[in-house]
Amino acid sequence: MLAMTGPSVSADPGCLPVRGDLAHIKLAGRYFVPHYAVPMPRALKSGAILRVFGRDDAEVIADLPAGETFNVLDIAGKWSWGQLGEDGAVGYVALSDLEAA
Repeated sequence: MLAMTGPSVSADPGCLPVRGDLAHIKLAGRYFVPHYAVPMPRALKSGAILRVFGRDDAEVIADLPAGETFNVLDIAGKWSWGQLGEDGAVGYVALSDLEAA
């Protein structure tokens, strides 16, 4: 049973797949958000870049390794938001840099 037993805990941006409106389903019960998402695994293409925001001019977090899994949790326009693998960095990747896993 889920219950609010105290204040919600904030996560460090880029470390856990949680933001104000959405979180990975594995974080249900630990972080309170309006929606939880089941990840959609995608393979990264060569040259994929992880960014802080879903914009071409946003700060780069990391160059991502081709063939690795990026777990997509949200799609908006030409950007996906998610996490590298199960425990990697969190951020935005252009949809054009992803393919079916």
